[in-house]
Amino acid sequence: MSMITLALSKGRIFDETLPLLAAAGITVTEDPEKSRKLILPTNQPDVRVVLVRATDVPTYVQYGGADLGVAGKDSLIEHGGQGLFRPLDLQIAKCRVSVAVRAGFDYQGAVTQGSRLMVATKYTSIARDFFASKGVHVDMIKLYGSMELAPLTGLADAIVDLVSTGNTLRANHLVEVEQIMDISSHLVVNQAALKLKQAPLKRIIDAFASALPQG
Repeated sequence: MSMITLALSKGRIFDETLPLLAAAGITVTEDPEKSRKLILPTNQPDVRVVLVRATDVPTYVQYGGADLGVAGKDSLIEHGGQGLFRPLDLQIAKCRVSVAVRAGFDYQGAVTQGSRLMVATKYTSIARDFFASKGVHVDMIKLYGSMELAPLTGLADAIVDLVSTGNTLRANHLVEVEQIMDISSHLVVNQAALKLKQAPLKRIIDAFASALPQG
């Protein structure tokens, strides 16, 4: 019996994947918020869940640390998607990648002059491609958290970040000035595992597919 390992990140992706797992008859038997374990058992002896950072899910699946995983489109673009089969857009953990600046900053003026823009982001590939397509020169500052501080402290003119409700931006007197892309989470599968563990993986993929809203 070969073990199937599913990589998930804590929070929204984990919570919104649970109903899809249920459709495949899989229940995670420990609460990730209460357990200190990074490998969680399920009610199926041959299926386990590994908890990794959202940005690491594609890497775990690519190199076979997990057979399949659920990753946001943002993480997949930044990773590059090498060695990954992407059978399904799961339509979960929806949000968007947007450009935001502090209230009162003349963003339209800044991007039309062909001047240089200082942009802080975790999503350097997405940001670089977006501004390149507009013909705007950017100096990129890579940050790993608290993007909202960058425009407030003068570190950057703008940030490129995930936005779901916009409440965090508003609370920090930032304004969303442009939407770059809509994001949802995708199922990704290791290509070697797809050949070696074809039957059990196909069963999970088919169950996920049947549980998605048709349309």
